[in-house]
Amino acid sequence: MIPPDMSVTIENAKEIVKVFSDLRMRYHAAIKEISTKLEVLDNEFSVRYDYNPIHHMECRLKSINSIMDKIERKGWPKEIESVYKVMDFAGVRVVCNYMDDIYTVEESLLRQDDIKLLKRKDYIKNPKESGYRSLHLLVEVPIFLSDRTYNMPVEIQIRTIAMDTWASLEHELKYKSKKELPGYVVQELQNCAKSMAEIDASMERIHKML
Repeated sequence: MIPPDMSVTIENAKEIVKVFSDLRMRYHAAIKEISTKLEVLDNEFSVRYDYNPIHHMECRLKSINSIMDKIERKGWPKEIESVYKVMDFAGVRVVCNYMDDIYTVEESLLRQDDIKLLKRKDYIKNPKESGYRSLHLLVEVPIFLSDRTYNMPVEIQIRTIAMDTWASLEHELKYKSKKELPGYVVQELQNCAKSMAEIDASMERIHKML
């Protein structure tokens, strides 16, 4: 699919497709690098401590439409060069069992020499007004192709099962509503987020007792 509003002509259409295909290939490789590193860490914990801090992982590449929406929101020129500014093209979501696991996974990953931290936002210690909780890391990881090496940004979201459940349901409600949620619904979602945070804390205390 050719992205809209990018001055597409017959002459440059092939070049636009080539650029997007090349970027998706590189970002897909970056996701595989990060996913493999996380899987290795999880396996190590399983062997050493008979425990897996990672419950499951999900990976995604932004669609062309999502990238174009972001470029428009940012007010960037609708040119192919703006695509290179999108830093969350590739994303990995790591769902952990307990809150302590989140920071264990973060520390273990960032300790690796070829991982560079670009940005960190802790929405667990400082939740969003909506109630959203998660640890966001923007990291850079090298990928090795046949003729060169690229350092690619990957966004990593690390959260508990409860945080992921809340975020998924809140996203579905917003998507189905297709408009701003009324105040009383927003308040109920905030209350749910607080309740689930309390459950997270209780489950972690039980886990430590055992």
